[in-house]
Amino acid sequence: MAADGQIAPPNVYDAEPIPEAARAAIEGLLASGDLFRYTAPEGAPVALLEAEFAELLGARYALAVSSCSAALFLSLKALDLPRSARVLIPAFTFAAVPSAVVHADCTPVLVEVGENYRVDMDDFAAKLPDAAAVIISHMRGHTSDMDAIMQLCDAAGVPVVEDAAHSLGTTWHGRNIGTIGKIGCFSFQSYKMINAGEGGILITDDPELAARAVIMSGAYEHNWKKHPGLQNSYMLWQNKLPLYNMRMQNLSAAVIRPQLPELARRVEKGRENHDHVAEALNRSPWLSVPAPLAPEERAPDSIQFNLVGFETDAEARAFQTAAKTRGVSVQVFGLSDDNARAFWNWQFLGDLPELPQTRAMLMRACDVRLPTRLNRAELDFIAEALVAAAADVKG
Repeated sequence: MAADGQIAPPNVYDAEPIPEAARAAIEGLLASGDLFRYTAPEGAPVALLEAEFAELLGARYALAVSSCSAALFLSLKALDLPRSARVLIPAFTFAAVPSAVVHADCTPVLVEVGENYRVDMDDFAAKLPDAAAVIISHMRGHTSDMDAIMQLCDAAGVPVVEDAAHSLGTTWHGRNIGTIGKIGCFSFQSYKMINAGEGGILITDDPELAARAVIMSGAYEHNWKKHPGLQNSYMLWQNKLPLYNMRMQNLSAAVIRPQLPELARRVEKGRENHDHVAEALNRSPWLSVPAPLAPEERAPDSIQFNLVGFETDAEARAFQTAAKTRGVSVQVFGLSDDNARAFWNWQFLGDLPELPQTRAMLMRACDVRLPTRLNRAELDFIAEALVAAAADVKG
């Protein structure tokens, strides 16, 4: 609350506090010095996290690693794709996704994305015949048509990796996102549903993929014996695969584990917050929040919307300025300098395709954080500021 009695602009950057149980676990680890996941013969925090996360998502295997980027990279290496294999990815994703493809010695193929932030299925179908694998980024938690994608990929024998960095807690036909493709990859970076500052995890039901990923993550010598099951597979791959040393450390797992029981509450609150603000924005003729696809139950901690009728970049920038003046920072993906989510900034890929549909979307697509801890008054502040800013420019 401001000094004059008015509501102050909400702080949308701080995450929820880390549970006290994590503090106690960290103190114990610091006292013991057991920070490496393979020090203890059994029961290390990372191993416990893997078991708990697999059970939570309904997967057979989980492997905790240093980041979601590491999980994506290991997924592609575990698939044993040939060098320069073409991997389809949405053109609306974070730069870490094409980077993981490049690091895996594969070639990213960018697929158009529509104004609802989801994969354009016509472009996807046209590019699939030459693909060896697919990464579907559920960018900002927006699920593409997984029914259509899996039908096409299963028929073509093309494995699907789900980049579910933004989608922990989202379901599709009641099934957890990340369990639909061959492998699902999640993030524990600061601005995700579960915050460890950094960290990632991959899940799969395929024992060979799990074994290969475990070895390559850095289970050297006989440390794979501290992972449950798969002993024959581990013995097969030991010393035959390179080690990339992308392990998670025990301190990160100690921060993550007490947050897992909080996930359901955060998902419910995040959806409630998002839908409340979306309803207000959609009442403006100048703002549009795309509706979810029917099978999707999202777990959002941010909101994305499109500027409607903003013919010039100058108008879109004026909206950003007006919102900022009212206390709300808005990112327009395509107008932010060097934005890592704008495909034309991925210069490390060399010659980039035009992708006019994705470009047009990014030039008017807006992004605002909505942490689950915000209260109704703070949500109303954000919604009213955005609606008023649009009216300042267009009304």
